[in-house]
Amino acid sequence: MRATLDVMPPATEGRKLSVVGEEPAPATKPPVDPATLTHRDLLGGEFWRRIPAYAAVTEAEFLDHRWQAKHSITNIPKLLGTLAGLVSDAFVADAQRGFERAPMSVRVSPYLLSLIDWGNPLEDPLRQQFIPLGSRLLPDHPKLDLDSLHERADMAVPGLTHRYTDKALFLALDTCPVYCRFCTRSYAVGIDTEEVSKFQLKVNAERWEQTFAYIRSRPELEDIVISGGDAFQLRAEQVTLIGETLLGIEHVRRMRFATKGPAVMPQKLLTDDAWTDALTGVVEHGRKLHKEVVLHTHFNHPREITEITRRAMDRLFERGITVRNQSVLQRRVNDDVETMRLLVKRLSYLNVHPYYVYVHDLVKGVEDLRTTLQTALDLEKGIRGATAGFNTPTVVVDAPGGGGKRDAHSFEHYDRTTGVSVYTSPAVHPGHVYYYFDPIDLLPPEGQARWADPAQHQPMLDEALAAAKRTPH
Repeated sequence: MRATLDVMPPATEGRKLSVVGEEPAPATKPPVDPATLTHRDLLGGEFWRRIPAYAAVTEAEFLDHRWQAKHSITNIPKLLGTLAGLVSDAFVADAQRGFERAPMSVRVSPYLLSLIDWGNPLEDPLRQQFIPLGSRLLPDHPKLDLDSLHERADMAVPGLTHRYTDKALFLALDTCPVYCRFCTRSYAVGIDTEEVSKFQLKVNAERWEQTFAYIRSRPELEDIVISGGDAFQLRAEQVTLIGETLLGIEHVRRMRFATKGPAVMPQKLLTDDAWTDALTGVVEHGRKLHKEVVLHTHFNHPREITEITRRAMDRLFERGITVRNQSVLQRRVNDDVETMRLLVKRLSYLNVHPYYVYVHDLVKGVEDLRTTLQTALDLEKGIRGATAGFNTPTVVVDAPGGGGKRDAHSFEHYDRTTGVSVYTSPAVHPGHVYYYFDPIDLLPPEGQARWADPAQHQPMLDEALAAAKRTPH
């Protein structure tokens, strides 16, 4: 006969059910101190007024996406004028030298600029992502390639990368609301710089039609990512055109609009009703066709999330729009467990699903932002279990050379001395081998010495490959 269970009265809520006649089991976890729930503490108020140039800006102006776009910083003189009284001439000169060597031009929104701690700009994690300093730059890794992921090599038509069997990447345009230093598409995004002449991916009806025709011709394609550039820069009617065209292709089952916008200009989701309505319309039509349309965004640090962000995400959530996040792992930005845990929890609090954390690609001009694969492995261990599994990101290496996204732990071999890791990608390119490289300045002296000798470069790869072949799987 089964033992009967007492009905749990309110006083014992949180305790385990007990068999009749037994003492209630004690709680297994003590209550959490509310003061530790810092992921719920979002910056609010008129914080932008701390910037002298924005001291007289009203809330209505600051929340207007048109005001944000019009007043975005697009050159060094404008940056100097906006930061007058906040930073030294030496800092501005350092930034000038940084942009002269950068693959990305300057474009920073007033919103983002107002979130930087100008009392300590050298170490601020947001400044480091968008404003390079010449004094902090490091030499590029010898194995770096401007298009490290070889997206152009897998382009079926201009601007459409078809690497995975059932998924394609549609680069619809080449502009963004801000330009990130670490952009893996610095070969194409934004205007030419002193370092890089860009591959053109401007909005073009004929190019888009080539893309749609190719997708129609390939019945295996079920998943399309609409990126660029940034989908935030598409006009409302262009969002509708792309979305409805893809929904009209029978075999396309899923699509994702990719944008950095919610992290750097969430005002657009609040005041550009036409754009938000266009996205909503595509999502709702997709749902009626039993097809998934979602938004993928890009927060890297918990301080990028404010009360304005919450309002924007709430608006999307009310409309039934799923939002997922993809972060890039960056040195001194989010490469410690405490920061990444806070980011993951804060995103989850806003109903944004942490999806990926990318180990930083080998990108020209940003070696100071890259960190080691070992850091990524330690980080994944530290954040797993901090919240629900569906809100725990997968840490991935996008294998240089076109191997695609690989779980960071799935290397065939990893040499911590030389910083060389070996990956394979059986479902994408069977039989091919891909190498990832830790930044040289973070290697032990022995590894740094070997990279200083060009004659040692190929032997280090050969050694790693031989070790990978010896590793039992």
